[in-house]
Order: sequence, then C-alpha cells, then structure tokens
Amino acid sequence: MSKTKTYKSDALAAVHETVADMFEAGVIDKRTMRHFDESCLTPVHPFSAEEIKALREREEVSQMVFALYLNVSKESVSQWERGQKKPAGTTLKLLSLISRKGISSIA
Repeated sequence: MSKTKTYKSDALAAVHETVADMFEAGVIDKRTMRHFDESCLTPVHPFSAEEIKALREREEVSQMVFALYLNVSKESVSQWERGQKKPAGTTLKLLSLISRKGISSIA
C-alpha cells in the first residue's frame, strides 16, 4: 500500500515527482531527496489536545462534523481533545491542512 503525499502546490508536486524519479535512477542522493521532501511536502506536526479543540472551534464545527471531515469517529475526536489518544498518519496531514488553509481545503 503506497502513501498518498500532500504537496504545497501543483508546481511543487511536479518538481517533487521529477526529483523522485531522479533519485530512483541514482542521479541524486538520499540527502538531496530529503531536502526536496521538506521543501515540497505539506509539513505536519503533532497536535496537542488543546490545539485540536481550538482548531475545531476556530472552524465553528461540532465534534461530529469535524469527525466526518476527517473520516474518523466522533469518539476519536473527543479522545484527541481530552488527550486520551493522538491522531496519526493521514489524519495529521488533514489537521495540518485545516490549520493552514481552513476546513474548506478538505471539503
């Protein structure tokens, strides 16, 4: 199963794809590839319980609606906001996008 990458822009997606092909062909090294990953891919950071709740409230949606946008259960959102569990993987990417561009960016 391959991971879906989220790019900062369509142009950066094209650049990253070209550089990834160059890496696979052995033209560039792993260090250069990491540099392009950092430059082109949407950054993610671990969200605290308070940050998740503040983000949801900023977007003016209920836990249920937030969960629907993130494709998780309402209980997951509730547990994140209480600090009982932490989001991971794709959900962190989606939270990062919402944080930067608003919930309409994933709607």
